[in-house]
Amino acid sequence: MRRALVATVFVLGVLVVTACTLSPLRVAPERYAASPQAADGRFRNVEPRPAVGFVAGVRLFWDFLFNKPAGTVPTDAPRILSLTRADLDAAPDRSLFRIGHSTLLMKLRGGYWITDPVFAERASPVQWAGPKRFHAPPIALDDLPPLRGVLLSHDHYDHLDRATVRALAERAEVFLTPLGVGDRLVAWGVPEERVRQFDWWQGTEVDGLRFVATPAQHFSGRGLFDGDRTLWASWVILDPPAGADDPGLRLFFSGDTGYFDGFAEIGRRFGPFDMTMLETGAYDRRWAFVHMQPEETVRAHQDLGGRWLLPIHNGTFDLAMHDWEEPFERVSALAGDRGVALSTPRMGERVDLGAPGPTTPWWRDP
Repeated sequence: MRRALVATVFVLGVLVVTACTLSPLRVAPERYAASPQAADGRFRNVEPRPAVGFVAGVRLFWDFLFNKPAGTVPTDAPRILSLTRADLDAAPDRSLFRIGHSTLLMKLRGGYWITDPVFAERASPVQWAGPKRFHAPPIALDDLPPLRGVLLSHDHYDHLDRATVRALAERAEVFLTPLGVGDRLVAWGVPEERVRQFDWWQGTEVDGLRFVATPAQHFSGRGLFDGDRTLWASWVILDPPAGADDPGLRLFFSGDTGYFDGFAEIGRRFGPFDMTMLETGAYDRRWAFVHMQPEETVRAHQDLGGRWLLPIHNGTFDLAMHDWEEPFERVSALAGDRGVALSTPRMGERVDLGAPGPTTPWWRDP
């Protein structure tokens, strides 16, 4: 009974704080009513998301809070490679650095682009509770160079961190988001002229780079009353050939998604991809519709026509019931069995996007 009372108080406290601190989503639902993904003031997947019953939802939340198996958090903080501004400036074009979870820093056409930047201590509406980082970011938020752009996939706390966005509001030249997510940024203080919002299959060009928001199978929301009020997306990034000897570069960033037929369609339209950056972590059979199992990650990579696979959405936060290193082990074994070229850089390690090489299983370090 005592545990139940503590759990109830904790859950209610988090929900109340979330509801009270949530920045209002300053957009009328009808603003995006023309989107094929919108219906009745909310966004939806191509295939309807299976309903989770009240009892099943409570049981799942209880298990997440009190029945976590041993091993979901590393005994010691994973060793990272610290980065400096000088390291970044010295890196050649088409370099990628993994910062954590789904946060990737890329150098493209002389500018820096970052995906789903989260530098907070916790992926949570409050910083006194919720999933805590396993490791510090390899570079401090204040030490980041000026950014050409920020690429956002959706508005969940492990992908959209309000404090980070506010810190980047005047340091990033452009924010590219799915529909509705940009409205949150403007409410948080990002100048409206720096925000560009897109439906699936829409995109833009910046400095010769092409960015296209592509479908994903997920959901959105940050509080009690805003479920699916903003869109979620994956992203295609195209760096066209710079000359006769340059084949160009094609990248895919998944954000969060379950496995679905959309990967094959994205591959048909924009593939083959030189590198796919696909979620492989925080999965569970109970929420398989919105997060892929490692087998599905490899299958999605093949659907996309990927050459190199870089697994993301792992190694930083405790967001599931599996051991923290399990996603790396499973996807490594599957890639080996299926002949998939795999890159698993340590946090802070440079990857050459034009010619990635093999990486070491850093998660096994003592």
